[in-house]
Amino acid sequence: MRKIYLVGFMGSGKSAIGRRLSYLLKMPYYDMDHEIVRQQGMTIPQIFEKYGEARFREIETEFLKKFRDEACIISTGGGVAINAENRKIMRRSGLVFFLDATFEDIYKRIQHDPNRPIVQSSTKEELEKLYHYRRRFYRETGHIQVLTEGRTLRQILEYLVFQVKRLKGEH
Repeated sequence: MRKIYLVGFMGSGKSAIGRRLSYLLKMPYYDMDHEIVRQQGMTIPQIFEKYGEARFREIETEFLKKFRDEACIISTGGGVAINAENRKIMRRSGLVFFLDATFEDIYKRIQHDPNRPIVQSSTKEELEKLYHYRRRFYRETGHIQVLTEGRTLRQILEYLVFQVKRLKGEH
């Protein structure tokens, strides 16, 4: 197993879980959005403003195709799974966990986050609609769906570690 991808809506816990999973599995961790910002030398809102969303989505696909040929953990951007090519690349090149959180849990986490321009410019109803639209793509992408509702970070991590070891044949 080369890469472990974490997919899910913004605020589903991909970064927090990715960082801790990296420590537990002793694998390097990368946040896709942070890596794109580093590579492009501009923030995601700046990329959107200068080049548009379509170009940003192309950059995500290029990232998935070219990023480090090593065993690592990658938390993906919230919109990456919409693209069919991205879904194929992730499913082919690694193990994909869909972190499935309820919209209410997510909304509590993201509603006041100034680093999420889409949250600031959308109503709760618009965000919920986007959540439901994207959810089917996350389900399609994930090899394993991880229900996070009512589970602690530790319980989620134990489950992920168990699944990775099970699939590697370690018990």
